[in-house]
Amino acid sequence: MEIQCVGLAEALGLDFIVKRIQTKKPWRWLPPSLWIAPLSQLKPESDPVTAPWPDILITCGRHSIPINMAIKKASGKKTFTIHIQTPNTNPANFDLVIVPEHDKLRGPNVLVTEGALGRITPELLESEGKRFRSSIESLPQPIVTVLVGGSNKCYDLTPTVMTKLAKDLSSLHDQTGCSFLVTTSRRTGHENESILTEALANLPHQIWTGQGENPYFGFLNLASAIVVTADSVNMVCEASSMGKPVYVFELPGGNRKFRHFHQRMQNLGFTRPFTGKLEQWSATPLLETRKIAANVQKILSERT
Repeated sequence: MEIQCVGLAEALGLDFIVKRIQTKKPWRWLPPSLWIAPLSQLKPESDPVTAPWPDILITCGRHSIPINMAIKKASGKKTFTIHIQTPNTNPANFDLVIVPEHDKLRGPNVLVTEGALGRITPELLESEGKRFRSSIESLPQPIVTVLVGGSNKCYDLTPTVMTKLAKDLSSLHDQTGCSFLVTTSRRTGHENESILTEALANLPHQIWTGQGENPYFGFLNLASAIVVTADSVNMVCEASSMGKPVYVFELPGGNRKFRHFHQRMQNLGFTRPFTGKLEQWSATPLLETRKIAANVQKILSERT
């Protein structure tokens, strides 16, 4: 959620401050309309949310909704408020709402994106690729970047499923002689990381599991093709920003929104299911943040 806010702020060229909030019980369980004095319902360990109020506020996530509305009121409606993702309240409570296409909210102040916003730009990818290019010069081509997420409310990445992914990657190397650039996430889990690390031990690869400098954007830039687990809309969208073949490794679970998202990404030519093989096709890079930022900038300029 933070990445989406920061990505939009960067694309707008804003001088911004990130605020991470934690809300008190029982308010965090209640609809925004039932909160009393929302700005006083933050835990002490939350970042302070006080005046002077910003010219522009970008929020994401359920707990930020009543805070967004309270800042709008406290500023005398001078703060231009933007909320990312569908709010569980009337969208008219915000100046703009930005939702992914697989959410069905529509309205006069609603902007719709293909997938999630992010920080990726062609300039960032090129810069990060240069930083890590020398470290992979000894790896044989083609380079396959693998983005591994983990279990969440919708999907399960179990050791059995990780073993299948590891076997599929090993088979892909046997077919193509490829190398792997692999990143895991905090949700991957130690057991799954161990399975993956053991499977890659005798294959040409680099793996990042959270220690040291994060090569994520560099690995995307240096890839010939990308394999990404299905649990993260963000990762699929970031992979698709490259205009390179993106393969989605399906996980047990999912829901209607995820299924709609993945099917749409396939229909638009951004992704294909990972079947343990490499195919070549070209796709237009998915750069939704830049497009949405241009729309927001146009709306802001019309208000001044």
